[in-house]
Amino acid sequence: MSVCLWMAGIRRRVLVHSPRCFLSGVAPFSKQLLLPWGARQLPGWSRLFLDTACQGNFVHVIAKNCQRGQKHQKKPSRLGPPESSWQERLADVVTPLWRLSYEEQLKVKFEAQKKILQRLESYLQMLQRVKVTAAATSKELCCLLHPIIPSPVINGYRNKSTFSVNRGPDGNPKTVGYYLGTWRDGNVVCVQSSHLKNIPEKHNQVAQYYEVFLRQSPLEPCLLFHEGGHWRELTVRTNHQGHTMAIVTFHPQELSQEELCVQKEAIKEFFLRGPGAVCDLTSLYFQESTMTRCSHQQSPYQLLFGEPYIFEGLLGLKIRISPDAFFQVNTAGAEMLYQTVGELSGVNANTILLDICCGTGAIGLSLAQHASQVLGIELVEQAVEDARWTAAFNGITNCEFHAGRAEKILPWLLKSKEGVQPVVAVVNPPRAGLRTSSSLGSSFPCRAKRAPSRPALNLLFHNQAILDAS
Repeated sequence: MSVCLWMAGIRRRVLVHSPRCFLSGVAPFSKQLLLPWGARQLPGWSRLFLDTACQGNFVHVIAKNCQRGQKHQKKPSRLGPPESSWQERLADVVTPLWRLSYEEQLKVKFEAQKKILQRLESYLQMLQRVKVTAAATSKELCCLLHPIIPSPVINGYRNKSTFSVNRGPDGNPKTVGYYLGTWRDGNVVCVQSSHLKNIPEKHNQVAQYYEVFLRQSPLEPCLLFHEGGHWRELTVRTNHQGHTMAIVTFHPQELSQEELCVQKEAIKEFFLRGPGAVCDLTSLYFQESTMTRCSHQQSPYQLLFGEPYIFEGLLGLKIRISPDAFFQVNTAGAEMLYQTVGELSGVNANTILLDICCGTGAIGLSLAQHASQVLGIELVEQAVEDARWTAAFNGITNCEFHAGRAEKILPWLLKSKEGVQPVVAVVNPPRAGLRTSSSLGSSFPCRAKRAPSRPALNLLFHNQAILDAS
């Protein structure tokens, strides 16, 4: 997970001429007003990153640009070393640090964050055409990087897992697990995941019985859309109470509605009264999908049996979660993350909290008691409905949640709050990052009633920079 924070209070745009001077004010990395190299004041900043950075993952952009001129090295095979077992190869891909103790893992991740911070400084210099000084070429970090906060749960912590269907090491196309290899190289192998440390036993149990069902089904799996087949991926969601939601994705191809009903009844019977009943599912969903990913609006999730939602407790709140709604995969880690975000953001009774890509609204709702108002934006309508339900159930009345794209909603939403109160924005975007067109730097009209204690900051960091909850 990655998180961004913006603090609004700048009256005009001022570009940064010293990347180190700018980075010294970034809260996750340094103490406030800690200015190196004799700088006298914090620089104003508003649009440095998002006006000039490429779209997509910012860290990837940094790495790509900083590696220009280096000789291209052939990437190692995604299948892993041939002398290793299939289980070891999969663990190396999904949990690459599994051979190390947790303390050693944290050290490795901390060193990785140091490199990212160094690349960030270099990239800022490239953007601003700043001449690299002797101080900048030193091995010292431009600002303080705090140690990683360890996750309270390190094994079986995932509350959501998605399993693929494809040919296993033995060639059986009805194998449920995770992929090794790449489609480009044509060497994809699906390996069972029961040995992976981050996946709960319950998730693996449901995957195992889904595989049993597939192997007794007369229908073939859908490995490639143009080759036909039907059965596709399985998603499993659980909560701390052990309640389990399973979602089966199915390609209808040319099947009639009557034939589809037969297949839905077959998998329902298997998990309700057949061998799969040992999984004790709280709910089973079925989605017909002709695309790689399909939202509820594009193709509704069909509840075959059980409860329509799963509920999770987080920081004293009861959170409702729909089949396709986003919720952090490490619940205990999410609690620590949100508490840390609250501390860094400085949200108070005079602040409007803007929660962008809010999912079920967990971040905003957990901080609502400290803020004047919470405004959430989320693309998935089901997640917005979950957030509204959660707010009402928990008696939170100072929250609004809006369904739609952030780049379309942000401009008018921010304009409606212009000059009212200081705004703090928390962004937890998908892995590709927030679109540049929805950046606060390009559409932020808010004004602070008083001089801000800090300039507008874009606090961009990986979760490992403050919390290990991956």
